[in-house]
Amino acid sequence: MTNPHGSFVWYELLSKDAKAAEAFYTKVVGWKAEAAPGGMPYTLFEPEGGPAQAGSMGMMPQMLQAGVRAAWRGFIAVSDVDEYARKVVAAGGKLHQDPQDIPGIGRFAPVSDPQGTEFLLFKGMGEAPATDMSALGHVGWHELMAVDYKSALAFYGELFGWTDAGVHDMGPMGVYQLFGRNGGEAIGGMMNKPAELPHSFWNYYFNVDAATAAVERLKAAGGSVMFGPMEVPGGLWAVQAMDDQGVHFCLLSKNP
Repeated sequence: MTNPHGSFVWYELLSKDAKAAEAFYTKVVGWKAEAAPGGMPYTLFEPEGGPAQAGSMGMMPQMLQAGVRAAWRGFIAVSDVDEYARKVVAAGGKLHQDPQDIPGIGRFAPVSDPQGTEFLLFKGMGEAPATDMSALGHVGWHELMAVDYKSALAFYGELFGWTDAGVHDMGPMGVYQLFGRNGGEAIGGMMNKPAELPHSFWNYYFNVDAATAAVERLKAAGGSVMFGPMEVPGGLWAVQAMDDQGVHFCLLSKNP
């Protein structure tokens, strides 16, 4: 199966210390770390049985000078990176760097939506990695903490065909808007971020064996828990956390 338009197809960690990040996430999520082929300073994270679902790289000096945040970033597949980069800008978003090629891999462009939330456009040259949102080591959920989730859904819907997949009323916390691709089942949710959070951002939930055991591993590795483990709809257990370098990430499990 080739990269389907509007699907998340890759996840990448930008960190200040790539080796420390590799050590942390292999312990916590259970990934195997492999150096990318071709001598690139890039680490591939593989769940048991593969294939790789994510990667990690250290931040280059120019990134630090430009104020780029250390963070997890999602790659969304499009049919034409250059065309959709123009569409992002036309819709009020921002293109952070001109589209460029990764030899033998594909073409990408870092962008942000009109609310400043960063993500990447991507078109691969070959097959997309096989993904299973229920498998260990894969991403089981995508969550946008938006300034205004309604306008965010309109933006992403126009670009990628994301559609309303239902809502959950969370009382004082507001509405949790589910979204799917082209009328399909939900692959993620959106909500308005708490006012105290300085900017909007994407959360990516990595599937682990058991939430409590994963929390013990992340604390032992120097991370900290922000929220959870807490049972969420679907009988799943969610954790929101910070790694040992202060990068936000999330965990999801079928077991408490």
